[in-house]
Amino acid sequence: MKKHIHGGDVYHYADCVDFSANCNPLGTPDSVKQAIIDSLECLGDYPRVGCEPLREALGVYEGVDASQVICGNGAAELIFSLCRARKPRKALVPGPSFAEYEQALESVDCAVEHFWLTEEEGFEIGKSLLEAIHPELDMVFLCNPNNPTGLLIERELLLELLEKCRRLGIFLVIDECFLDFVKEPENYTLKSRLEEYKNLFLLKAFTKRYAMAGVRLGYGLCSDRSVLEKMGEMTQPWNVSAMAHAAGLAALKECEYVEAGRQLVFQEAEYLKDEMKSLGLQVFPSQANYIFFKGPESLFTSCVEKGFLIRDCSNYPGLCKGYYRIAVKNHEDNRRLMRAFREILA
Repeated sequence: MKKHIHGGDVYHYADCVDFSANCNPLGTPDSVKQAIIDSLECLGDYPRVGCEPLREALGVYEGVDASQVICGNGAAELIFSLCRARKPRKALVPGPSFAEYEQALESVDCAVEHFWLTEEEGFEIGKSLLEAIHPELDMVFLCNPNNPTGLLIERELLLELLEKCRRLGIFLVIDECFLDFVKEPENYTLKSRLEEYKNLFLLKAFTKRYAMAGVRLGYGLCSDRSVLEKMGEMTQPWNVSAMAHAAGLAALKECEYVEAGRQLVFQEAEYLKDEMKSLGLQVFPSQANYIFFKGPESLFTSCVEKGFLIRDCSNYPGLCKGYYRIAVKNHEDNRRLMRAFREILA
């Protein structure tokens, strides 16, 4: 189970400030909390099968047809139901990247090939990925920006990858869950290509954008209705709770909150990178709401001792001890973590 350890383990590290999970630093909106409280009046009723009101609202929010939207119990559930629906025999996954891609593929006995990202190349995904895509593949998973590195795949390359996958009959899954926190997300999302490319599936979630990790609410976008129908057949009918459905509807109205969170991330990410570089840490140029860096192998334990939980990335395929990720939080928390770093590294 080592590779399935994630950030956000606040239950084992209850006395620590959590820098291991990368959610909106403004915290969960009050309107979302109130929507969950109000939904308790419906606790005795089954949730709405198919999430039609939420899918309609998501269609408006994303600028796509509601029939192209599927909701799930977090993006992770959609990864598993998609793999069960498609039943790929061979797939390609970058490493390091989010562990659930490989776990879901292996759950349907799919052989997984890795496209290894190296420190020598800055952990960037470049054109060499095009050469790694071959006719024997059934599916390719990509995370943009990648987790844990926070690096983006340029749009031109994304379109080349998408076209090659279509030409070879390969289903391309792109996880855009962290795209909300990059400076120009419209330059990277492939939403506008959904109708043209039936082999494209985009993963999204409320988790990071609205700090709703505990609610478990994600969604996917795809223009191949048969894929979405098959995914529905692979999932129990009440996978999205009434509380999550209500929370999602409320969250989608929080436009000013989302932008305020984005601006806070941009400002604080620069502060953290500057401070960490001044301490001699090797900081990679993450463009997401988290920072990927290299430090002493004992840093995780030292941080816990000082009351801070950071993400030890050594369980990511392709990484080893000494690689870490921290979330971008509010300035006071960030300042306190940097003070702890200075004491540890002195």
